Amino acid sequence: MTLRRTCLLAALAGTAALVGCAGPQVTDYAKEKPVLELDRYFNGRVMAHGIFQKRNGEVARRFTVVMDCHWEGNQGVLDEHFSYADGSKERRVWRLTKHADGRYTGRADDVVGEATGQTSGNAFRWNYTLRLPVDGSTYEVQFDDWMFLIDEQVLLNRATMSKFGIRLGEVLLSFQKM
Repeated sequence: MTLRRTCLLAALAGTAALVGCAGPQVTDYAKEKPVLELDRYFNGRVMAHGIFQKRNGEVARRFTVVMDCHWEGNQGVLDEHFSYADGSKERRVWRLTKHADGRYTGRADDVVGEATGQTSGNAFRWNYTLRLPVDGSTYEVQFDDWMFLIDEQVLLNRATMSKFGIRLGEVLLSFQKM
């Protein structure tokens, strides 16, 4: 039974790796305008409205986020305050570092290790592992975030949440500069 389980997990991981290679790359958007500069867009107050959809499409959570953001040189702080439709609240403080070639790294208290991302043209791709509390337990889930700057005020975000390469759901967000 253990060998069978190991083979199944190896096959799932291999399939997930192949599927990950087949998708778009952030550099595919290099010529798109307007150009997304995170330290410019996420500077000051930003408001977001979002939903979390389970993998079957059911909307499981609705929420708003108020972000207070500031940068000093190549160091940024994104202080996110989440308010959910059920009345619950959450806070996440991202500490970002801007590197050469549009690359970023970041940390937050509920993020495992370091998040990595890159901008190109109007797009930003951001990958990280989040400690997600669910019904008294905590799970480590992977996020693959894609953000697209629509105009100087609006940024759209679609994040795929997965565990062991299996898609659990998606988060959709619309950001608006205040």
